[in-house]
Amino acid sequence: MSRLGSLGSRLYRGEVGYDFIGKRKIWYGISILITITAVVALAVSGLNMGIEFKGGAVFTTPSTSASVAQAEESAVSASGHQAIVQKLGNGGLRIQITEVDLAKADAIKADLSKDLKVPEEKINADLVGPSWGEQIANKAWTGLGIFMILVVIYLAIAFEWRMAIAALVALIHDITITVGIYALVGFEVTPGTVIGLLTILGYSLYDTVVVFDSLKEGTKGITKQTRWTYSEIANRSINGTLVRSINTTVVALLPVAGLLFIGGGVLGAGMLNDISLSLFVGLAAGAYSSIFIATPLVADLKEREPQMKALKKRILAKRAAAAAKGESAEDEQPHDDDVPVDAAPTAAVVGQRQQPRGHGRTPGKRR
Repeated sequence: MSRLGSLGSRLYRGEVGYDFIGKRKIWYGISILITITAVVALAVSGLNMGIEFKGGAVFTTPSTSASVAQAEESAVSASGHQAIVQKLGNGGLRIQITEVDLAKADAIKADLSKDLKVPEEKINADLVGPSWGEQIANKAWTGLGIFMILVVIYLAIAFEWRMAIAALVALIHDITITVGIYALVGFEVTPGTVIGLLTILGYSLYDTVVVFDSLKEGTKGITKQTRWTYSEIANRSINGTLVRSINTTVVALLPVAGLLFIGGGVLGAGMLNDISLSLFVGLAAGAYSSIFIATPLVADLKEREPQMKALKKRILAKRAAAAAKGESAEDEQPHDDDVPVDAAPTAAVVGQRQQPRGHGRTPGKRR
């Protein structure tokens, strides 16, 4: 068995583990810092919206000897706006200029024909009105809002409202970070970017639901035992699914990284950046939020319940009594009421494997 597979098995059985829940304030602080940075970048720099949202014109030329730099300089001079120029496979150029109306398009086309030395009639001009872009943006926001509402309703029914709230916070966290990265790097926001955002929400939600499902099974009948708190079982659920989350995230990131760094960076296929950056950042942020934000937040909300507070008080009192006697509460064999009803294997024990009742007893020792 590989080392990673062996580690995954040991994490699943509770033989090893990391205290994610206990260090949750650190993760909260990191997320708050990243989120503030993203919001500041968005407020200062704003988003570089594509012509699909702002309106503009796309000019496509036939094969020409003019360079990308020459075409960009000519387009800026003719329109007075920033231009994005890409070299096409047939030797032509694709020149994209935002905020250009029909009246300006003909004049820009004539100037490009003169500067690039290509016939004006062979330059193709496609215009996109700002009203159409506004409709696209509104539909994108509407779709995102409907998605969020459906997610909350589903998780509240399938699990509970605390998990639904935690998942919603994690999703908003992922969107904010991704949008902030776009503001920082200045990549153009296109409909492909919106598709990427909706896609990464699905990935993030998948990782979160996997942990929540393990947590739900592990906390059945939790108040009938006095061995583990809700936070401890939540921590075991994260550790039990940790390797699975890492594997799925890495496998998903590899092809996206190829699109972003090789396709968009090395090969210069700039249009690939529209969707690949949102996927890359969103997948990484989604994996982080599922482990470090969603589940710790659920544990925080659950530990506020009166019955969970009482359970934690009983457990701490039991451990204090055991410590006063020079014993370890972890060394005691559990009673019938010490094991959560229908507990999943991943939440049966925190820090050690559960021993069957009736084996290895010492007469006179309390069970």
